[in-house]
Amino acid sequence: MNHITMNKGFELVFASRNKGKYNEIKRMMPRNINLLSLNDLNFIGDIKETGETLKQNAKIKSDFIFNNFGVNCFADDTGLEIDSLNGMPGVYSARFAGKTCNSNENIEKVWKLLAGYENTDAKFKSILSLNINGKTVFFEGKIDGKIIFNKRGTNGFGYDSIFVPNGYNKTFAELNLVEKNQISHRSEALKRLIIFLDKQKYL
Repeated sequence: MNHITMNKGFELVFASRNKGKYNEIKRMMPRNINLLSLNDLNFIGDIKETGETLKQNAKIKSDFIFNNFGVNCFADDTGLEIDSLNGMPGVYSARFAGKTCNSNENIEKVWKLLAGYENTDAKFKSILSLNINGKTVFFEGKIDGKIIFNKRGTNGFGYDSIFVPNGYNKTFAELNLVEKNQISHRSEALKRLIIFLDKQKYL
Protein backbone atom coordinates (compact mmCIF):
# COMPACT_ATOMS: atom_id res chain seq x y z
CA MET A 1 0.00 0.00 0.00
CA ASN A 2 1.35 3.43 -0.95
CA HIS A 3 0.51 5.47 2.14
CA ILE A 4 0.97 9.21 1.78
CA THR A 5 3.88 10.84 3.57
CA MET A 6 3.24 14.47 4.40
CA ASN A 7 5.17 17.03 2.34
CA LYS A 8 7.52 14.46 0.79
CA GLY A 9 5.59 13.82 -2.36
CA PHE A 10 3.82 10.67 -3.34
CA GLU A 11 2.63 8.63 -6.26
CA LEU A 12 -0.94 9.05 -7.37
CA VAL A 13 -2.42 6.98 -10.17
CA PHE A 14 -4.89 8.50 -12.60
CA ALA A 15 -7.04 5.50 -13.51
CA SER A 16 -7.08 6.16 -17.24
CA ARG A 17 -5.02 5.54 -20.33
CA ASN A 18 -6.62 8.43 -22.25
CA LYS A 19 -3.59 10.51 -23.25
CA GLY A 20 -5.65 13.67 -23.72
CA LYS A 21 -7.08 13.53 -20.22
CA TYR A 22 -3.71 12.54 -18.71
CA ASN A 23 -1.89 15.48 -20.35
CA GLU A 24 -4.52 17.95 -19.11
CA ILE A 25 -4.28 16.66 -15.56
CA LYS A 26 -0.49 16.25 -15.52
CA ARG A 27 -0.07 19.91 -16.41
CA MET A 28 -2.10 21.01 -13.40
CA MET A 29 -0.70 18.66 -10.76
CA PRO A 30 1.65 20.02 -8.06
CA ARG A 31 5.26 19.05 -8.65
CA ASN A 32 5.49 16.86 -5.56
CA ILE A 33 2.86 14.49 -6.97
CA ASN A 34 4.25 11.77 -9.21
CA LEU A 35 1.26 11.22 -11.48
CA LEU A 36 1.01 7.79 -13.07
CA SER A 37 -1.47 6.29 -15.52
CA LEU A 38 -2.80 2.78 -16.02
CA ASN A 39 -0.04 2.24 -18.56
CA ASP A 40 2.52 2.72 -15.78
CA LEU A 41 0.82 -0.11 -13.85
CA ASN A 42 1.06 -2.32 -16.95
CA PHE A 43 -2.70 -2.79 -16.70
CA ILE A 44 -4.02 -3.73 -20.13
CA GLY A 45 -7.51 -4.92 -19.21
CA ASP A 46 -10.77 -3.03 -19.19
CA ILE A 47 -12.66 -1.80 -16.16
CA LYS A 48 -16.34 -2.36 -16.86
CA GLU A 49 -18.29 0.84 -16.28
CA THR A 50 -21.61 -0.58 -15.14
CA GLY A 51 -22.82 2.46 -13.21
CA GLU A 52 -25.87 4.50 -14.13
CA THR A 53 -24.28 7.82 -13.13
CA LEU A 54 -20.94 9.53 -13.64
CA LYS A 55 -20.28 9.28 -9.92
CA GLN A 56 -20.88 5.54 -9.85
CA ASN A 57 -18.60 4.91 -12.82
CA ALA A 58 -15.80 7.06 -11.40
CA LYS A 59 -15.97 5.14 -8.11
CA ILE A 60 -16.01 1.77 -9.89
CA LYS A 61 -12.74 2.66 -11.60
CA SER A 62 -10.95 4.10 -8.57
CA ASP A 63 -12.09 1.20 -6.36
CA PHE A 64 -10.89 -1.35 -8.90
CA ILE A 65 -7.39 0.12 -9.10
CA PHE A 66 -7.06 0.60 -5.35
CA ASN A 67 -8.34 -2.87 -4.53
CA ASN A 68 -6.25 -4.65 -7.17
CA PHE A 69 -3.01 -2.68 -7.06
CA GLY A 70 -3.03 -1.15 -3.57
CA VAL A 71 -2.15 2.33 -4.79
CA ASN A 72 -3.66 5.71 -4.06
CA CYS A 73 -5.57 6.75 -7.15
CA PHE A 74 -8.34 8.77 -8.67
CA ALA A 75 -10.61 8.24 -11.65
CA ASP A 76 -12.91 10.46 -13.61
CA ASP A 77 -16.09 10.01 -15.52
CA THR A 78 -17.18 12.80 -17.79
CA GLY A 79 -20.39 13.38 -19.68
CA LEU A 80 -21.81 15.82 -22.18
CA GLU A 81 -25.36 16.76 -21.22
CA ILE A 82 -27.48 18.42 -23.92
CA ASP A 83 -30.64 20.22 -22.83
CA SER A 84 -32.75 19.42 -25.91
CA LEU A 85 -31.82 15.74 -25.63
CA ASN A 86 -32.96 15.54 -21.99
CA GLY A 87 -29.39 15.35 -20.74
CA MET A 88 -28.12 12.82 -23.27
CA PRO A 89 -25.58 11.47 -23.98
CA GLY A 90 -24.61 11.93 -20.32
CA VAL A 91 -23.11 8.84 -18.73
CA TYR A 92 -23.04 7.18 -22.17
CA SER A 93 -21.02 9.96 -23.82
CA ALA A 94 -17.97 7.83 -24.65
CA ARG A 95 -20.03 5.05 -26.22
CA PHE A 96 -23.05 7.00 -27.44
CA ALA A 97 -22.95 5.53 -30.94
CA GLY A 98 -22.14 2.00 -29.76
CA LYS A 99 -19.65 0.02 -27.67
CA THR A 100 -16.92 0.16 -30.34
CA CYS A 101 -17.66 3.64 -31.67
CA ASN A 102 -15.19 6.49 -32.12
CA SER A 103 -15.53 10.20 -31.43
CA ASN A 104 -16.59 11.04 -34.97
CA GLU A 105 -19.45 8.55 -34.79
CA ASN A 106 -20.54 9.96 -31.43
CA ILE A 107 -20.57 13.48 -32.86
CA GLU A 108 -22.55 12.39 -35.90
CA LYS A 109 -25.19 10.85 -33.64
CA VAL A 110 -25.45 14.02 -31.58
CA TRP A 111 -25.92 16.08 -34.73
CA LYS A 112 -28.56 13.72 -36.04
CA LEU A 113 -30.59 13.84 -32.83
CA LEU A 114 -30.21 17.63 -32.51
CA ALA A 115 -31.33 18.33 -36.08
CA GLY A 116 -34.27 20.73 -36.02
CA TYR A 117 -33.68 22.00 -32.49
CA GLU A 118 -32.90 25.68 -32.03
CA ASN A 119 -31.69 25.17 -28.48
CA THR A 120 -28.22 23.61 -28.50
CA ASP A 121 -27.37 24.49 -24.89
CA ALA A 122 -25.20 21.85 -23.24
CA LYS A 123 -22.76 21.32 -20.43
CA PHE A 124 -19.79 19.15 -19.73
CA LYS A 125 -19.67 17.57 -16.28
CA SER A 126 -16.80 15.70 -14.66
CA ILE A 127 -16.78 13.68 -11.45
CA LEU A 128 -13.47 12.69 -9.86
CA SER A 129 -13.38 9.80 -7.40
CA LEU A 130 -10.28 9.99 -5.20
CA ASN A 131 -9.32 6.86 -3.28
CA ILE A 132 -6.75 7.70 -0.60
CA ASN A 133 -5.73 4.88 1.72
CA GLY A 134 -9.12 3.24 1.23
CA LYS A 135 -11.25 6.35 1.74
CA THR A 136 -13.21 7.80 -1.19
CA VAL A 137 -13.90 11.50 -1.78
CA PHE A 138 -15.72 12.98 -4.80
CA PHE A 139 -15.16 16.25 -6.65
CA GLU A 140 -17.35 17.77 -9.38
CA GLY A 141 -16.75 20.30 -12.10
CA LYS A 142 -18.95 21.56 -14.91
CA ILE A 143 -19.08 24.17 -17.64
CA ASP A 144 -21.95 25.45 -19.75
CA GLY A 145 -21.81 26.02 -23.48
CA LYS A 146 -23.41 25.28 -26.83
CA ILE A 147 -23.13 22.58 -29.48
CA ILE A 148 -22.23 23.69 -33.00
CA PHE A 149 -22.84 21.78 -36.22
CA ASN A 150 -19.34 21.89 -37.65
CA LYS A 151 -16.08 20.66 -36.19
CA ARG A 152 -13.54 23.32 -35.31
CA GLY A 153 -10.06 22.84 -33.90
CA THR A 154 -7.64 19.96 -33.47
CA ASN A 155 -6.34 20.36 -29.92
CA GLY A 156 -9.02 18.42 -28.08
CA PHE A 157 -10.64 15.01 -28.04
CA GLY A 158 -14.12 13.57 -27.76
CA TYR A 159 -16.76 16.26 -28.29
CA ASP A 160 -14.32 19.17 -27.85
CA SER A 161 -14.47 20.23 -31.49
CA ILE A 162 -18.23 20.92 -31.36
CA PHE A 163 -18.51 22.47 -27.88
CA VAL A 164 -18.21 26.25 -27.47
CA PRO A 165 -18.06 27.29 -23.79
CA ASN A 166 -20.18 30.26 -22.77
CA GLY A 167 -18.30 33.54 -23.07
CA TYR A 168 -16.00 32.21 -25.78
CA ASN A 169 -16.13 32.11 -29.56
CA LYS A 170 -13.76 29.14 -29.79
CA THR A 171 -14.45 25.46 -29.27
CA PHE A 172 -12.56 23.49 -26.65
CA ALA A 173 -10.53 22.02 -29.51
CA GLU A 174 -9.49 25.50 -30.65
CA LEU A 175 -8.24 26.51 -27.20
CA ASN A 176 -4.72 25.59 -26.22
CA LEU A 177 -4.16 23.44 -23.16
CA VAL A 178 -3.42 26.39 -20.87
CA GLU A 179 -6.62 28.16 -21.92
CA LYS A 180 -8.72 25.03 -21.59
CA ASN A 181 -7.33 24.21 -18.16
CA GLN A 182 -8.40 27.62 -16.90
CA ILE A 183 -12.09 26.91 -17.48
CA SER A 184 -12.82 23.25 -18.19
CA HIS A 185 -15.07 20.94 -16.22
CA ARG A 186 -12.22 18.54 -15.53
CA SER A 187 -9.87 21.27 -14.35
CA GLU A 188 -12.55 22.64 -11.99
CA ALA A 189 -12.95 19.20 -10.39
CA LEU A 190 -9.18 18.73 -10.24
CA LYS A 191 -8.64 22.10 -8.58
CA ARG A 192 -11.04 21.00 -5.84
CA LEU A 193 -9.18 17.70 -5.48
CA ILE A 194 -5.85 19.52 -5.10
CA ILE A 195 -7.32 21.92 -2.53
CA PHE A 196 -8.57 18.90 -0.58
CA LEU A 197 -5.13 17.25 -0.60
CA ASP A 198 -3.55 20.48 0.56
CA LYS A 199 -6.06 21.06 3.39
CA GLN A 200 -5.63 17.46 4.55
CA LYS A 201 -1.84 18.04 4.71
CA TYR A 202 -1.12 15.53 1.94
CA LEU A 203 0.89 18.10 -0.06
